[in-house]
Amino acid sequence: MTGLRIEHLGEDALLVRLGDRIDAAVNARVHRLAATLQARRPAWLVDIVPAHATLALIVDLDLLEMGRPQADGLPPLERAEAWLRSQDTGPGQAGGAPGALEPALIPVRYGGRFGPDLEAVAARARLAPEAAITLHTGTEYRVAMLGFAPGFPYLSGLAARLSTPRRPTPRVRVAGGSVGIGGDQTGIYPREGPGGWNIIGRTPLRLFDPARKAPCVLAPGQPVRFRAIDDVEFERLEAGR
Repeated sequence: MTGLRIEHLGEDALLVRLGDRIDAAVNARVHRLAATLQARRPAWLVDIVPAHATLALIVDLDLLEMGRPQADGLPPLERAEAWLRSQDTGPGQAGGAPGALEPALIPVRYGGRFGPDLEAVAARARLAPEAAITLHTGTEYRVAMLGFAPGFPYLSGLAARLSTPRRPTPRVRVAGGSVGIGGDQTGIYPREGPGGWNIIGRTPLRLFDPARKAPCVLAPGQPVRFRAIDDVEFERLEAGR
């Protein structure tokens, strides 16, 4: 694994650090590496968790040790690190091509009671609210990572003109499905909770449901687009979810 920094994350995890900042190219390397390791995944590798610039690998130490000789004298986590370093994919890259993920199309009711900060975001960008909606829906995003809350997607690809600092005082309660802008990213609150992003709309889709076989609708690395809907379609989709 040329050029990667590998750290021990507690007693049963490794952290691969590919960079130190939010960057689309670095994040793409994270997802390529995650796809490569997923394809070669041994039984003892419990989970692969991508973030903006890092990749966490959760290890089952008992499975790792099962049936293995101790001749190398390495502690289990160091043996996992040795395996990881052996997965070289060639100079200058960190993994092969990512697995194909179907693009997700997220319906959003923008503005009004669903998006109380839309007008402020548009005014900061010197746009009419309708133009800000067009700009937000005219971009293809990518799920850089899931975090903050179960199923919360941090989406890279926001048009620079819509970049808006987080609110100085977070809201105590943000409705589930709210679509927000925080700095250079956009995201979706999967469930009701506190939050400091600027809320520009809401989707009727339920992005996280622990009762589903796949609880999260979106996956790391997945392409995402938004489409604007009206009140009638919002209510219809909300009733049918």
